[in-house]
Amino acid sequence: MKVFITGGSGFVGSHLADRLLARGDDVLVIDNYATGRKDNLTPREQLKVVEGDIANTSLVNDLVTEFKPDVIVHAAASYKDPEAWQEDINTNVLGTANVVRAAQNSQCKRIIYFQTALCYGVNPTEQPITLDLPLDPANSSYAISKTAGEDFIKISNIEFVSFRLANAYGPRNISGPLPTFYHRLTQNKPCFVMDTRRDFIYIDDMINCVEKAVDGVGAGIFHISSGSDYSIKELFDATLAALDIQLEKDVEVRPRNPDDAFTILLDPSKTNSTFDWKISTPLKDGVANAINYYKEFGIEQTFTHLKNVIEPDVAKAS
Repeated sequence: MKVFITGGSGFVGSHLADRLLARGDDVLVIDNYATGRKDNLTPREQLKVVEGDIANTSLVNDLVTEFKPDVIVHAAASYKDPEAWQEDINTNVLGTANVVRAAQNSQCKRIIYFQTALCYGVNPTEQPITLDLPLDPANSSYAISKTAGEDFIKISNIEFVSFRLANAYGPRNISGPLPTFYHRLTQNKPCFVMDTRRDFIYIDDMINCVEKAVDGVGAGIFHISSGSDYSIKELFDATLAALDIQLEKDVEVRPRNPDDAFTILLDPSKTNSTFDWKISTPLKDGVANAINYYKEFGIEQTFTHLKNVIEPDVAKAS
């Protein structure tokens, strides 16, 4: 199979690329390295990596026309700065439109997309969230632009799978609380946790589902979710355990920010049945694997799409 992966040097894209290359597929990757890392992918004969931006219409058209992919996996996304509206528009809206048009012109048969669970808003009216809940993405530039991208894919008349995602974590992840905890704890910097809960899904479990979508299983909108949530404090404690760190005092638990949901718990029942899929990695094991990666490769930056994250002088490691 020939698979074109946008954002293929990022967290999700690189793990999928590794999986597909290991089974013998030809993979073309485009990445602008805004959040992806060049060392996430090792050179291989069946892999071609292009440094570029999906907002470049002619570049996307040329790559897809020449490669003629059977499937496009659209993993590229702008998310690292909540105030970077133009960047979010360029990548998540214009870039997605470019990918869709290129797919249409090349007669690509299938698109796989990744959507944020924040498309349901920061105060969803049901828990767990079903696929019938109306969308309410007007909480961030990221959610607005990712939802617009999903809408362009819906009207493309190309068979698609759009995965609305729980919080994926694991090796190569540089966004969200886990890499932030590691980065600060290993530098003996203060930490805090928010009084929120999240559904965390280990990257290998997620890729198990995405691989089936690449192979033609499913069509339409799905949730990738474990179906249960953890407090951010539980994630922090798992990070401490993996690092074998004891704190001088308990970490401060802070009230959530106005733009942050208390919990976003997605109902995965349709995905479980359609893809014959469920998670298998316990949180403590996944966190330990991520920590081992951070120790080996390091973290230069971490990112969040949330606003008003303030660092307190608390919880120093000993």
